[in-house]
Amino acid sequence: MLVPVILSGGSGSRLWPLSREEAPKQFLPLLEQQSLLQRTALRASEAGASAPLIVCNQAHRFLVAQQLAALGTTPRGIMLEPVARNTAPAIAAAACLLEASEGPETRMLVLAADHAIPDEAAFTKAVALADGLAQEGEIVTFGIVPTHAETGYGYLKAGAPRGSGRVVEAFIEKPNQDRADAFLAEGGYFWNSGMFLFPVGVLLEALKRHAPAALSAARRAVADAMEDLDFLRLEETAFAGAPSESIDYAVMEKLDRAVMVPLDAGWSDVGAWDALWSLGEKDDAGNVAQGDVLAVGTHNSYLRSDGRLLATVGVSDLLVVDTEDATLVAHRYAAQGVKTLVERLKKAGRSELVGHPTRWAPWGSARRLAEGEAFEAHLLTLQPGRAMASQRHQHRAEHWIVLEGTAEVTRNGETHHLGPHDAISIAAGDQHRLANSGSTALKVLEVASGAIDPDDIERQP
Repeated sequence: MLVPVILSGGSGSRLWPLSREEAPKQFLPLLEQQSLLQRTALRASEAGASAPLIVCNQAHRFLVAQQLAALGTTPRGIMLEPVARNTAPAIAAAACLLEASEGPETRMLVLAADHAIPDEAAFTKAVALADGLAQEGEIVTFGIVPTHAETGYGYLKAGAPRGSGRVVEAFIEKPNQDRADAFLAEGGYFWNSGMFLFPVGVLLEALKRHAPAALSAARRAVADAMEDLDFLRLEETAFAGAPSESIDYAVMEKLDRAVMVPLDAGWSDVGAWDALWSLGEKDDAGNVAQGDVLAVGTHNSYLRSDGRLLATVGVSDLLVVDTEDATLVAHRYAAQGVKTLVERLKKAGRSELVGHPTRWAPWGSARRLAEGEAFEAHLLTLQPGRAMASQRHQHRAEHWIVLEGTAEVTRNGETHHLGPHDAISIAAGDQHRLANSGSTALKVLEVASGAIDPDDIERQP
């Protein structure tokens, strides 16, 4: 059995203002209607893999669950990391879980949730070659055929053939420009993709030999994990005790039997806005435009609006990204500088770094429309069959207007059924609960007034 293990812990800070701490790049529709995570799950399925196991930050669990549900995909599991510990502990925990549930002969296809691979047929072919090697007991990585002398990636030096792959002679850290130029000219060097395929038992033996601390912490974290709804929470103390190391450093660089399968599929780690310009469909003037965009006399620019009209006149080589609450304007060749901007936002404690106006919850989402000292307005979206927890507020009142769908409102023990245009008021101190009793999404305009305090909430089971 081939099981995709999708690592979804990246932050994507260079793609601010679209990518944020609460909704990083893997959850965003950057290239297509589907997010990078969704495309990764579909790509693995199309390559013949079974239901995926997702490893993610616990803060992103509802986004993961909702995005997979939107695909009609039931994951094998959603494993929650209590703290970030790089890829070695995450992969070790996934291997321990799969060993117990599926057996040591199960093969793991380890994928990052935030990569783009336009040529999915080439990816499927490479996975098939790698899986053949894994069934022979090999630990396989995928080497990206380089298109230019890139200094932002690590490299693999390919050696003698081994089956349908090549022996990895060396793992090389990110080179300077001169070395990258030499690698490209010499040939035989590939970008390190961070994707792998191996039998669970073989990997666990390698971890036992080369990274015993990571393996021991992962085993304890899985053994003492707690099921929570549709999620598996790794035990925090054990997992936090694992060394924060990449799987390359902890295991791959120490192997004498790593094998590489070349992959020439337009791969990108979508590390910055200029990558999206490179990957995007361009007009005759070399512009990539997404959303409501009007470009006049504009050339070789990436222009994106997630709402209102974005208009440009007489400019070239720009990145312009407009979101609900922040706008980025940068030179296309300065895309890497967004990281510095993000560091300044973090130092200033700006909320725009953390989340979008839309927040996600088990029942759906809440999009902030307006706010003041004594009021807030939100658009609430509840998925079919979902409900908020029963709650009360002591210092604020709420007024709900149903826009779409059918609402079931329980107020102080009485149940009310509301349709479009119906409204109900919730006074301060009222016990209340909002549920979607229909078969389509419920949209409700919520206006809260009074003392707006996020801690003014008493939830009931």
